[in-house]
Amino acid sequence: MAYQNTLKLLSSQNRIVPNYICDRQHNLVSIIGGQSSETSLHIATILDIYKIPQIAYSILAPVSDVKEKLPSFYRMVPGEKWQHMGIVLLLLHFHWTWIGIIASHDDKGENFVQTMLPMLSQHEICTSLIARTETISDILENTQVINKVLAIGDSLTNSTVKVYIVNADFITVSCLKWLIYLYDTVSGSIQISRGIIWLMTAHWDFSSDMFHRNFDTRVFHGALSLATHSNEVLGFTKFLEQLHPNLPKGDGFIKIIWEQAFNCLFSDSKEAMESNICTGEEKLEMLPGTFFEMSMTTKSYSIYNAIYALTHALDKILSSLTSKFKTTANRSRLLAMNLQSWMLHPVLRNLSFNNSAGDTVSFDENGELAGGFDIINWVTFPNKSFARVHVGRMDPQALLGPKFTIDEEAITWHSSFNQVVPIALCNDNCDPGYRKQKIEGRLFCCYDCVPCPYGKFSNQKDQDDCSPCPTDKFPNKKQNGCLPKTLHFISFTEPLGITSVLLSLLFASITVLVLGIFIKYKNTPVVKANNRNLTYCLLISLLLCFLCALLFIGKPLVINCYLRQPTFGVIFSIAVSCILAKTITVVVAFMATRPGSKISKWVGKGLAKCILLGCPLIQVSICVVWLCTSPPFPNFDMDSLAEEIIVECNEGSVTMFYCVLGYMGLLAFVTFTVAFLARKLPDGFNEAKFITFSMVVFCSVWLSFIMSYLSTKGKYIVAVEIFSILTSSFGLLGCIFFPKCYIILLRPDLNIKDQLLRKNM
Repeated sequence: MAYQNTLKLLSSQNRIVPNYICDRQHNLVSIIGGQSSETSLHIATILDIYKIPQIAYSILAPVSDVKEKLPSFYRMVPGEKWQHMGIVLLLLHFHWTWIGIIASHDDKGENFVQTMLPMLSQHEICTSLIARTETISDILENTQVINKVLAIGDSLTNSTVKVYIVNADFITVSCLKWLIYLYDTVSGSIQISRGIIWLMTAHWDFSSDMFHRNFDTRVFHGALSLATHSNEVLGFTKFLEQLHPNLPKGDGFIKIIWEQAFNCLFSDSKEAMESNICTGEEKLEMLPGTFFEMSMTTKSYSIYNAIYALTHALDKILSSLTSKFKTTANRSRLLAMNLQSWMLHPVLRNLSFNNSAGDTVSFDENGELAGGFDIINWVTFPNKSFARVHVGRMDPQALLGPKFTIDEEAITWHSSFNQVVPIALCNDNCDPGYRKQKIEGRLFCCYDCVPCPYGKFSNQKDQDDCSPCPTDKFPNKKQNGCLPKTLHFISFTEPLGITSVLLSLLFASITVLVLGIFIKYKNTPVVKANNRNLTYCLLISLLLCFLCALLFIGKPLVINCYLRQPTFGVIFSIAVSCILAKTITVVVAFMATRPGSKISKWVGKGLAKCILLGCPLIQVSICVVWLCTSPPFPNFDMDSLAEEIIVECNEGSVTMFYCVLGYMGLLAFVTFTVAFLARKLPDGFNEAKFITFSMVVFCSVWLSFIMSYLSTKGKYIVAVEIFSILTSSFGLLGCIFFPKCYIILLRPDLNIKDQLLRKNM
């Protein structure tokens, strides 16, 4: 019929003579239509031969690459690829990842499914159920098909899917209505529609089907659909109100629509009965919206724009006629005589105008409407009326602003959802602090939720993997966020720092007290024995040892790191050198008393000065090399501790640090050896026993420090070093000087030369 009627438009009404125009006074320059892609293809197959423009308003293109295969074909709707993308964006906006698809059991339905599935998978949306509807004739004529329909109804009812994409062409929607009607009739209650969100393509229109008078439209309450953009045209409603089936210039189809809409027949009909006569006074505005809408539908709006597109194209051609035709009537006659259909194509391709509703109308490079789709929310009422609520827009041509917008507050959901956004997931979302773990054998949308591993976090729902915190932060207990790490060092305000400072000052005060006692009693035999100046030097060096521990407390700075280890190494070397000088002085003095000994020339201050200056000078040299080649520096260790940043002094060269400790240990070992060998010398002035014991304490402390240094991290390694400094220094102070203080203060009777000589004898 499409082919036949197209040929009649080109040739003659009574007979078809291809390539000849018979009994016609006007040329056919363009056609608007058809409504379906199949009809449009049939028409375009013939019109394209004659390069006659065809402006269709079918949602689907009749063929792929339509502009290449049908150059004369235009569509007053956007390309379906934008519709597919709009569906995906709508699903992603509401986080619907567990959905079903309903399509007709034919090529169109199969093409829709095969187009959508890759797009859905690409955006991590799972298709749990694909239902293919049968044709109406099969449902009514084949009882076995009814069983299939009921089986589909069972799958829809028992499925966990809450959102269904419906390829809502006329056949699919009609079959879906029959499916719902039959299944609900058998089950005795509304089952399929409960708790389901229908997501319709742009084909769908409530008022396009007048045959389901008894169908409960509340099934589709809250449905969402895409629709070709439309707008309110002024005067259209008034025009509909004035329509009458008996108007002299009325449309021949009005009587047919009138009879279907009002379920009546006109008196001139053979089947008319007295009970159902159409009076012609019926009002279209009294019809439910499911039968007839008083506002302009999307298809009507597309036809309206198509008419004005051709009008503007003809006007441009008319305006381009030579100026010698002064009047519009003359130009119109010339246009009618000379206008060829191919002349419209260059004008239509570049056409752009604003219609009376304020919308811009133009075609893109594919001959399709340059625009997008509206998002419509369908609200139904018990009296079979409904409302189209515009809730969003998908406009790929938008130059300014977002290409996809939606107003959730304006959406009315199905009553079973209590006006809460429906959830369409295979399982519940993974809360922050958890990650998704795939379940073997199931679709990727189905997963288990497992806690984030130690040291990682997730701050959003449904994260595929947990992320490590930045280096200066760590995960909180719930592992759903990061907290800033605290700086890890011995502070003057924390208990460990306060204790270290107090002990350092206490021991320093004791040292000052001992030094004061020795200065006060400097002329007593106990003080004068074993070189009084060496004793003073040793006490001062011990005092500095206690005070140098303060360099290790507080936030490490460049100057702290630069000074503290070399200072500690040099001062301790001086202290140990003093002890070594005292010990060697005792040994040399005893050996010099032997008859004929040549060592007597070494007895005196010269040997002590050489030891006191020479031994620390070697340590100073080591420290100078260290500071000049690879000095210590402040360092931030982000990784060793989970919740803290270790602020430490990097030793620069660990080798040089161990050289400092090694040389100090060598001095201590030599001092211990000499003192140990001299411990039994029969000299009342001999303090080798005390030195031996003090060096045992000293060496034990620093050997323990080396072991702890290798196994401790952060501020505790500094605490171990402070403890080693204080303990070893106090060990030297206590073992060497406390017995002497005891004699000086409590046993002055022993602090006389005769007593010491008597002890020696």
